[in-house]
Amino acid sequence: MSQADIRTLIQAEMRAAFPEAEARVAEFYAMQQYQLGWRDETLAPANVDPGKLLRPYLTLLACQAAGGDARQALPLAAAIQLIHDFSLIHDDIEDNSDTRRGRPTVWKLWGLAQGINTGDGMFTVAHLALHRLSAAGLPAELVLEVLKRFDQTILTICEGQFLDLRFEGNLAISEADYLAMISRKTAALIAAAAGLGALVGGASASAARAMFDYGQNLGLAFQVQDDVLGIWGDPEVTGKPFAADIYRRKLSLPVIHALGAAEARGQLAQLYGQPEVGDAAARQILDILGQAGSREYTEDVAAHYHRQALSALGSLPDSAPVAEIRAITQRLLGRAF
Repeated sequence: MSQADIRTLIQAEMRAAFPEAEARVAEFYAMQQYQLGWRDETLAPANVDPGKLLRPYLTLLACQAAGGDARQALPLAAAIQLIHDFSLIHDDIEDNSDTRRGRPTVWKLWGLAQGINTGDGMFTVAHLALHRLSAAGLPAELVLEVLKRFDQTILTICEGQFLDLRFEGNLAISEADYLAMISRKTAALIAAAAGLGALVGGASASAARAMFDYGQNLGLAFQVQDDVLGIWGDPEVTGKPFAADIYRRKLSLPVIHALGAAEARGQLAQLYGQPEVGDAAARQILDILGQAGSREYTEDVAAHYHRQALSALGSLPDSAPVAEIRAITQRLLGRAF
């Protein structure tokens, strides 16, 4: 089965989680479906490319790696993607972001109040998707265990968002602080995608733990690598302007490293403390990062977590799904600059 076919199956399961809606509340669900790319700004049907759907795809592969039937994990895969998009709706509000995936954000089109309510609705639809595990034939005790861990994951993601908001503008945060934040905000959901997928597939406790560890380390590697791309990535590849994170004054790992290691860290702090970063300041910041070796340092950190992810996979028996998971892991660190 091709990856395009798998994406179609995942999205079909996501659609199945939405309730039938009477006309007076149909727009409420249509706004959620706009976020998912199924509707345009007028709420007419659309077909926006959903991307690779990495997290739910990992869920299905992890289920298969454990010896399970991927079809039984489809409700979990749908729930994972829906909860990811729920978090993006709220993130866009909290970050005051006008665009997402090249389109206006939900709150920008329909206002803050409806944006919050739309996110809350998708949070609930994600849970409705997860409850479909019972209809897929999973025993009740396993469904309850997955639901408990799913909710624990969401709470962890909210902790990460709390830390992200708390750290805004704080040039004194440490690398340990930053890693604690991204381990919650980014890595926790990837860990759940892999680990819960393995549980649904019937994995032993040790095999499930290996998949949770794999996903956690993959998530950390992915985010740290994204920090590099956010500054030095090729705009034609990333779809973002060169040094976009510098202009946003984002406290990503390269900047945190330079604030602690650069000889000109005082100048860097002064530049980052300005209300806006212009072209001249951006060039100065890039020079300071270069002199501090911050790009190389950050790439080394990403490579460390990448190795940890592959090491966790090493405890699993070889199989086609494990080989595909390993290939995905290699591709993620090898994203072009």
